[in-house]
Amino acid sequence: MRISMEFWTWFSLASDAAELAVIGAGFIVLAALAMFMEWRRNKYRSLERLEKVGWVPWTPLFVACTIVGGGCLAMSLPVVIGGLL
Repeated sequence: MRISMEFWTWFSLASDAAELAVIGAGFIVLAALAMFMEWRRNKYRSLERLEKVGWVPWTPLFVACTIVGGGCLAMSLPVVIGGLL
């Protein structure tokens, strides 16, 4: 519990660019998960097992999460790099 409270304290006191970087990284992780699930669905793609695989449109979710995550990371990059130097 202490680690999560320390993270939320840090997150609430961080700059806007740092918050955008964390949110962008989260969207990139979601995009990786969507890419893995799409690979898993294509691996088991057969007409008789179609109902067992699922109905979630993983490719559009992957693209949306990648665009949002990349945009957040791109907007926060100059400030984050400037803070590291």
